[in-house]
Amino acid sequence: MITGTTKLIAHLGYPTESFKAPLIYNPYFEKNGIDAVVVPMGCRPEDYPAFLKLLFRLSNIHGALITMPHKISTMALLDETSTNAKVAGSCNAVRLGSDGALIGDMFDGEGFVRGVLRKGKKVEGAHALIAGAGGVGSAIAASLAQAGVAHLAIFDANEATAAALLDRLKKYYPQLQVTVGSADPDGFDIVVNATPLGMRRGDPLPIDIDRISPSTFVGEVVMTKEITPFLEAVRARGCAFQVGTDMLFEQIPAYLEFFEFPTTTADNLRAIAKLG
Repeated sequence: MITGTTKLIAHLGYPTESFKAPLIYNPYFEKNGIDAVVVPMGCRPEDYPAFLKLLFRLSNIHGALITMPHKISTMALLDETSTNAKVAGSCNAVRLGSDGALIGDMFDGEGFVRGVLRKGKKVEGAHALIAGAGGVGSAIAASLAQAGVAHLAIFDANEATAAALLDRLKKYYPQLQVTVGSADPDGFDIVVNATPLGMRRGDPLPIDIDRISPSTFVGEVVMTKEITPFLEAVRARGCAFQVGTDMLFEQIPAYLEFFEFPTTTADNLRAIAKLG
């Protein structure tokens, strides 16, 4: 039940038809008696800068979830941003500070890292390869750096994209060993597919499977299919792995903490979500 005391969390993007967050957050809020609601709000890019500022003038606004195509443009509209958001170059959560400041953070990578840790894989001191330096790959790189990896290797078919992520990592983590230009997974403890490869039938595999050790932990970001051809191949090699939707569910407890709501576990969220 939405009342005059309900805290609003806007889910901002365009278009809204594919939004899943309300089907996860709202059942959790209802079950736990939390007087809050996530509301999809479709906002076109040309209207977004003005709309975000006006949205946070509402007396009952509590925060916003940010999705495509607004994650990058949000950065210029904030008063405070986390290091994760700065390294990622994008933001997917905004809340109102006590002084009225707009505070932004990025949780895509946090969800990925929490999932890896919960599966028992050590991240601190690890050597990690990320294929794909776009939005999600940059967010994962930021969170792996924050978690203390010893070496990050970045590969992207667009060399300028990889170079830009390298520059941001060097700025905020000057002691971190970062290399770019190779997708060879040999010798890495953690390997991540952060490309769209695997979303469409017939896509090539993003990484040479024959070069991945069975002891390597493999992460996937594609969510359209739980076991992608890439995960099917690494599973056959004996690798431990993480499916794409794990990153989604694991980041929600971090969002709840950011919004200062009672938090929970990814398993609990999966059990009560109404994704159909």
